[in-house]
Amino acid sequence: MTRHRLEVADVFRTHAPQFMDQYGSSLSRDQRRAFRAIVACRTSQLGGHLLQCNRCGRERISYNSCRNRHCPKCQAMARAEWVDARAAELLPVPYFHVVFTLPHAIGPVALQNKRIIYGILFKAASETLKEVAADPKHLGAEIGILAVLHTWGSNLMHHPHLHCVLTGGGIALDGSRWVHCKRSRRKKPFFAPVRVLSRIFRGKFIDLLKRAFRKGDLKFHGQLAGLSKPNAFENLLNVLVRKDWVVYAKRPSGAEHVLKYLARYTHSIAISNRRLVEMKDGKVTFRWKDYADGGKTKTMTLNATEFIRRFLLHVLPSGFVRIRHYGFLANRGRGEKLAVCRLLLGVWTDRNKSDDRQSNEHQEKPESCERCPICNGLMIIVQHIPNVGTAARPQVAAVACRSPPN
Repeated sequence: MTRHRLEVADVFRTHAPQFMDQYGSSLSRDQRRAFRAIVACRTSQLGGHLLQCNRCGRERISYNSCRNRHCPKCQAMARAEWVDARAAELLPVPYFHVVFTLPHAIGPVALQNKRIIYGILFKAASETLKEVAADPKHLGAEIGILAVLHTWGSNLMHHPHLHCVLTGGGIALDGSRWVHCKRSRRKKPFFAPVRVLSRIFRGKFIDLLKRAFRKGDLKFHGQLAGLSKPNAFENLLNVLVRKDWVVYAKRPSGAEHVLKYLARYTHSIAISNRRLVEMKDGKVTFRWKDYADGGKTKTMTLNATEFIRRFLLHVLPSGFVRIRHYGFLANRGRGEKLAVCRLLLGVWTDRNKSDDRQSNEHQEKPESCERCPICNGLMIIVQHIPNVGTAARPQVAAVACRSPPN
C-alpha cells in the first residue's frame, strides 16, 4: 500500500478552523471559493465514479476534480493540454524570455487592487516590448509575445512579475519579409538592452497608474487609506520614479526549448504538492529556492495558518486572464499571421491536409482508458457517484471502453 504524500489540501483541511478564526473575516469571495475547492478536490464532496476491471473485477473509486485554477492537483492535465495546443504555433527562430518585476513599494497597492494593477502590468510590459520591437534601431518588426502572470516568490511571499516569451524576430512593418533579430558582439541573438526595456516599462506603468487613480479605479483600505489623497499618492509615484525597475532577460533559446518554458510557467501555482516536506505540530515545512544565496534549495517552516494565508495571497480575481498573447500571437488573427510567418520563413506547409490526416488518425484510435494495476485489464466506469449534496441514486453508466480483443 502506497504511503499518502502530503498535499496542500491536507494542510487546508487540518487547520481550517484555526485559519478561519484568524483570517476568515478578511477573505475575499474568490479566496473563499478557492479554499473550498481545494479542500473538496477529489473527495466524495464532488462525487465521482466507480471503476471496475473487465478481467479480474478489481474496483476503485475515482472522485472528481475541482478544476479550480489555483488547485495543485488540477494543473498537470490543464498544463499538458495547453502546451500541446501551443506546440503547433512554434516557429524555427530563437525565443527570448523576459521577466518584468514590479517594485516592492507597489505590492500592497496591488494586493488591494489586483484586477487593476495586474492589468496595468500586462499592458505596460506588452506595449514596451511591441514599441521596442517596432523601433528600427532595435528590430523594426511586429513580434509574437506570450505573457504569464506570477504573483509569488519561492517563499510564497507576494512578488508580482510577468514572464514573457517572445520571438527573436518578426514580420516587417510593411509585411514584406521576416526580420531576424540582431546579433550581439558575441554573435548571439540579441533583442534589446534591459536598461532600455526597464525605463520604458517604468514610464508606461506609472502613466497608466496615474490614469487609474484619476479615474477613481484604485481603492485603498486599512493602512493604505491615506493613499486616496492626491498628495500622498504623488509621493508614492515619486518613490517609484526614483527606483530602477527590474527587467531580466534570459539567454535566447531555440523552439525546442520553448515548450519547457511554457510547461514551467503557464499553469504553475504558488506552491506544488511535491515541494511539501511535512506537517507537524501545527507547522508546515516546504522546500524553496533562496535566490539571494545563489539559488540554493532550502527548507522553510511556517505556522500552518501563515502558510495558508500566504497561499491565498495569490488567488486571482474571478475571470482574470493570467495567460495573454500579443503581437502576431494575439488571439484575433493569430492563425492568419502565423501562416504569414511560416511563408516568410520558408517553412510553410499545407496545414489543412495535415490537420485532416491527424483528425482521421484520431478517429481510428480506440478510446484510451485506465489500466488495472493487477492484471492490466481495462478499468471501466460502471457507476456514477453523486456529490454529497445530491440525493439522486447512482446510475449505472454505459461501458466507457471497448473490451480487448479475444
